[in-house]
Amino acid sequence: MSLNSTPNADRVHIGIFGRRNAGKSSLINAVTGQSLAIVSDMKGTTTDPVSKAMEILPLGPVVVIDTPGLDDTGELGELRIKKTYQVLNKTDIALLVIDSTTGITKYDNDILDKIKLKAIPFLIVYNKCDISDYEAKSESEISVSSLTGKNINELKEKIAKLLPEYKPEYPIISDKVSSGDTVVLVIPIDSSAPKGRLILPQQQTIRELLDCGCTSVMCRETELAETLASLKKLPKYVVTDSQAFKKVSAIVPDDVCLTSFSILFARHKGNLEEQVRGAAALDKLNDNDTVLISEGCTHHRQCGDIGTVKLPNWISRYTGKKLNYEFTSGTEFPTELSSYSLIVHCGGCMLNEREMKYRIKCANDEGVPITNYGMTIAYANGILERSLEIFPEIKRILSAF
Repeated sequence: MSLNSTPNADRVHIGIFGRRNAGKSSLINAVTGQSLAIVSDMKGTTTDPVSKAMEILPLGPVVVIDTPGLDDTGELGELRIKKTYQVLNKTDIALLVIDSTTGITKYDNDILDKIKLKAIPFLIVYNKCDISDYEAKSESEISVSSLTGKNINELKEKIAKLLPEYKPEYPIISDKVSSGDTVVLVIPIDSSAPKGRLILPQQQTIRELLDCGCTSVMCRETELAETLASLKKLPKYVVTDSQAFKKVSAIVPDDVCLTSFSILFARHKGNLEEQVRGAAALDKLNDNDTVLISEGCTHHRQCGDIGTVKLPNWISRYTGKKLNYEFTSGTEFPTELSSYSLIVHCGGCMLNEREMKYRIKCANDEGVPITNYGMTIAYANGILERSLEIFPEIKRILSAF
């Protein structure tokens, strides 16, 4: 994917589900007009979910996820099926591919029930209609042939109508600024910063500000005081990397609104109110409680890693308790959460909105408080209320602390 491409987390995620040899991979190749997926008569060619970023007109940039067959067998097969079901958590549109020569089966109906339960827009795609006389019977069905290309264009049109214009429920910051505003972005450059580039939340925040006609001023925390002094007028906001919250808060004047990238993303990708409430659970932790620290991406961990080193240290120091910590990253997220007393999640920039909200809902369903990195750091430093001034609509929650 080129550097100018839409980030995967902001693309519509299309999950392709079905039994082995239903023609899932060949359907992907037919829809994209490319040989992106391996096609074989041997059952079980796709052994893990495989994501491919692409353009499907008229829908636009998407991620298509090819999944293992629902009827896989053996111990490995059970694990593959589990992975397939996990893909539903990030799926914006589901395509259930049926071999029209054999028809729909229990395996197909089982996942279809899950798709409907999660309220995911879906289509049932009866493949191999070149060797079958099956005809679609409803608006949610279509008969196609990946081999001859029959109804492939019609399928793409139907997919686009399921989700005609994807927009996140909330932007990052654009609804909080006006043209001409100045926003200072504090971006520490330490050993964990990627070489030669900015991380995705920083890039996306800058882009939104540019689109709004705002001026973005970027600096490290070590130059913040000098940067603020050089401005003709105070900025509307200062947005900082959460790791520098304490130092930045001491520099930024009280009449300037301060927040963090992580807190902006709590609203943009997740559920701001739930994560604000979750931060207060830090005061309710007891000795031997277990805290889950979860990241949506995978990266090479270095000395002083925020998730596995800094956050546990900050939490333990703030609470004064002897706590246990568990860590997950990437697509791994526990299906059983009741053993945790608190979940601290990253901002979710590498997860799509549906998956981030799914994780928060799972925690809610099991009564486990969930918050994120930025709110945890702000709460532990006594500046959560200040860091949320950009969102005055949630003052009622803060008053309950």
